[in-house]
Amino acid sequence: MSTVPLATSRAEEMIEQAIATLRGRRAAVLTGAGVSTDSGIPDYRGEGAPKAHPMTYQKFMESHRHRQRYWLGSHLGWGRFATATPNQGHRAIALAEASSAFSGVVTQNVDALHHKAGSLRVVDLHGRLDKVRCVHCGQSFTRGAIAHTIDRLNPWIATTDLQGHVRPDGDVDVAVTDDFVVPRCDMCEGVLKPEVIFFGEFVPPSVYEQAAGILSRSDALVVAGSSLVVNTGMRLVSVAHKRKIPIVIINRGPTKADRMATVRIEGGTSETLGAIVEGLGL
Repeated sequence: MSTVPLATSRAEEMIEQAIATLRGRRAAVLTGAGVSTDSGIPDYRGEGAPKAHPMTYQKFMESHRHRQRYWLGSHLGWGRFATATPNQGHRAIALAEASSAFSGVVTQNVDALHHKAGSLRVVDLHGRLDKVRCVHCGQSFTRGAIAHTIDRLNPWIATTDLQGHVRPDGDVDVAVTDDFVVPRCDMCEGVLKPEVIFFGEFVPPSVYEQAAGILSRSDALVVAGSSLVVNTGMRLVSVAHKRKIPIVIINRGPTKADRMATVRIEGGTSETLGAIVEGLGL
């Protein structure tokens, strides 16, 4: 007679509860960095994650040297993001959305992996790393085009061994060098910035309204891979809690909304989301 480990048995029990809770309901999904760890993108707060000091909007705008440091580190990290592919969790969400079991995705991630997985209703709460905009004239660029420009302006990068930890925002903690030439807008010579929300910036009201709109058309909320320390994500969970709709939370480690959860699953998002979607018969 085989014995099922207690932790495994408990996780399976909670997954069954989540399936029962979500069955017959249309759920909005809120995702964080934990959804993308199985795609090779690290988590800010996961086990073994390096201590993060994200770039602030104020520093980026006031100092050329800070822009040198950021663009060099972000360029090194972009290679990881550009080649990352969706994992089982992203695909499960896209499948459930296509089957109308999920109403859409609000993501705190900037990696665009939900888009790559085929999700059509995605609100990028903190923007996307694959787009760049001039803060002066508003001209938009693809990240690939800017990466090509950086390589052309800084051919020495290809022959230099630059090491550092990649963070979930695509930045690499690397030492600044005066040799690095920062790309500029080819329309007005203005400052270029990835279309992501830097620390100290606010989520635009129109973006939050899109996220709230997905939630308002839903009668359940699934939170996956987020500790909910960012206020905008937590605000959405609080709205769902006030509406008294079921909240399913999947995460490794505690979250700020655990007391609000109808079902709380301690575990990885990839296998858990896959099991839930399969259990819903999708």
